[in-house]
Parts: sequence; C-alpha cells; structure tokens
Amino acid sequence: MSDDPAKTRWMAIQAVRWSGLGIFILGLLIFAGKLDLPEIAGYVLMGVGLLDALFIPSVLAKRWKTPL
Repeated sequence: MSDDPAKTRWMAIQAVRWSGLGIFILGLLIFAGKLDLPEIAGYVLMGVGLLDALFIPSVLAKRWKTPL
C-alpha cells in the first residue's frame, strides 16, 4: 500500500459510495418484502443509503481539499 494520501482518500470516498449503495439496496429489499423487517426500516435505510452514496463523498472531498 502506498503512502499517497490522495489515493487513500479516493479509496475512502469510493468505499463510502459503495457502502451507501449497499445500504440503499438493503432498504429496497426490506421495502419489497424480501426481508422480514418493518417497512419503515426500509424507508430509513433507503434514505441513509442515498445520503451516504450521493452527499457524503462530496462533503469528504471538500473537507480533504488541499489548500492552495
């Protein structure tokens, strides 16, 4: 593994995106009745997954942006 902080940060952002997608899909499975959990749990997981996949990576990128 390299010591390049940009590569490490990029990998972290990608991990957040993929985990958000996984959480969203889990919520969809609950909502569709494939998993025996309350429907509200599906809504919550879909919302959290969307936030995790779409908004958190940009927050991390802005936080980690190298000052000029």
